[in-house]
Amino acid sequence: MWLRTSCCLTFDIAESTPFVLMLRPRSGSQQWIAREEYRLEPSVPVVEFTDNYGNLCQRLIAPPGIFVVRTAADVMITDNMDQEPGAPYVEVQNLPEAVLSYLLPSRYCESDRFGQLATEITANQLTGYDQVTAIVAWLRSTISYQPGSSDIALSAVEVNNRKTGVCRDLSHLGIALCRSLTIPARMVVGYFYGLEPMDLHAWFEAYVGGRWYTFDATQAELTGGYVAIGYGRDAADVAVYNQFGPAIYALEQQVSVQCIDDSEF
Repeated sequence: MWLRTSCCLTFDIAESTPFVLMLRPRSGSQQWIAREEYRLEPSVPVVEFTDNYGNLCQRLIAPPGIFVVRTAADVMITDNMDQEPGAPYVEVQNLPEAVLSYLLPSRYCESDRFGQLATEITANQLTGYDQVTAIVAWLRSTISYQPGSSDIALSAVEVNNRKTGVCRDLSHLGIALCRSLTIPARMVVGYFYGLEPMDLHAWFEAYVGGRWYTFDATQAELTGGYVAIGYGRDAADVAVYNQFGPAIYALEQQVSVQCIDDSEF
C-alpha cells in the first residue's frame, strides 16, 4: 500500500523562539520512504540530529511573525500489520540492551502502580503476546475513546481514573499495564490512514517473541495504514514539536493521509 502523508503547522511567533521538531518518518521494517518534502516559511537555518530513540529531529529558531512548517511524504507500507498470537514472553536477561529502558516507569506511564490490575486483566493468558491482546481488549471495553476530549497529556493513572481519553491516553495506560508485567512497551506517534477525524495518531508497541508488535486500543481490528514518525517511552519523547520560551501553540494544524498509486510519482 502506498500512502501520501502531509502535515502543516502554523504558528504566530511573538519573539525569536527555539524549536525542536520531529516530523520526518524513517524507513524501517514496515515502511519505506520513497519521497519527502520539508518546507519552512520563512526559511531558516536547521540542524538535524537523531535522538536517543532513533527519531529524526530538527533544531531551529523561528523568527517573529507567522511561521509555517509543511511536510509531506510518499510511503510504502505493509497491507497488514504483523500479528503473532502466542508469541512468547522474553525473559529480562534475554532482552536486547536497547529494549531495557522500555521496562521502566516513565513520566506518563507509572507502571509500578498497575501490577495487580494487569495480573487480573491477563489471568489465564499465555505470557507474552496474548497478555498484550487481553490488555487491549480491556482498554476497549473499559476506557472510552473520545477524540478531541483532551488537549494535554494524561498519565496512565489519570486515564484509569477518568475512564476516557484520546489515542495518546489509551496508549499510556496500555504501556503501563504491559511494563507492569515486565513486557517492554513503547509509544509510537504518526499517521493512520482512515482515521476519523483525521489528525496525527498515537498507538503502542510491545516487545514479545523477539521483536516489536503493534497494538492500537482505538481500533476494533488491527489493519494496515500506519506510518510511524517517532518512538519513545511516552508522549514526552514523541512530541512532533517542542518550543522553548513563552508558551506558543499552533494556530492551525492540518493533517492528511491519502492512498495513492505508485504511478503518481
